[in-house]
Amino acid sequence: MSIAATVAPELPMLRRFARLLAGSQESGDAYVVATLEALSADPLVFPSDLPPRQGLYKAFLRLWTSSLPPATFSGFDFDPVNGAERNLGAITPLPRQAFLLWAVENFSLAEVGAILGVSSNDVAQLIVQAGREVAEQVATDVLIIEDEPIIAFDIEAMVRELGHGVTDIARTHTEAIESIKRRKPGLVLADILLADGSSGLAAVNEILASIDVPVIFITAFPERLLTGEKPEPTYLITKPFQPDTVRATISQALFFRTQSDGGADATAVAGAR
Repeated sequence: MSIAATVAPELPMLRRFARLLAGSQESGDAYVVATLEALSADPLVFPSDLPPRQGLYKAFLRLWTSSLPPATFSGFDFDPVNGAERNLGAITPLPRQAFLLWAVENFSLAEVGAILGVSSNDVAQLIVQAGREVAEQVATDVLIIEDEPIIAFDIEAMVRELGHGVTDIARTHTEAIESIKRRKPGLVLADILLADGSSGLAAVNEILASIDVPVIFITAFPERLLTGEKPEPTYLITKPFQPDTVRATISQALFFRTQSDGGADATAVAGAR
């Protein structure tokens, strides 16, 4: 099978990635066309040691980083169609590449590393850097619903490190509900089993009945959320969690929070424990 036939199914997603990276569909398409022309002229440009989708993105980014912009490129100055795209303009190039590959294209950290030619640890740091730059644009206050003090302290430190504030640390359902009456958060991070035997999931459902806010569930029992019934959280991380994963999930939740005028619901954000 020719390289063109191999990569053809991936082109719609590559065009989306190129648009977000370049700043306009016209500029992004120019890079996609240039990549296909380079692959046609010299098949060895295609990384044969990677699966086709990873290889295509790696070839694309090699051209992106090593060549002068096509004549149609005018810089990252497009009229964004949503808040997520506005946030992209604030992220420096390499962290933006890593963040988009991970958050939009759903590559794993190892796959992003193979595409960018860096380690998984480096990718995690790039995504954290992107998160800090996103936070400069969409900094918010976070409600943490967590009954284990050490874990709550660690989560609070990660939230503040990214540049966000913390409204409260609630240990029970009642404390969580009382907290949002005093001060509405822009993000909720919630365990599902709390100190007094109450349910963080019930608290979240009550919160969502009164305010529209993204939620990251933090639970040692993901099977209680992944039941096969809708709605389910889109992002789910289990304890013991990696700090970089939590930081990245917070950034991802807030990045896509502004994708639509209606905001995100609980199924668009998820969490870890």
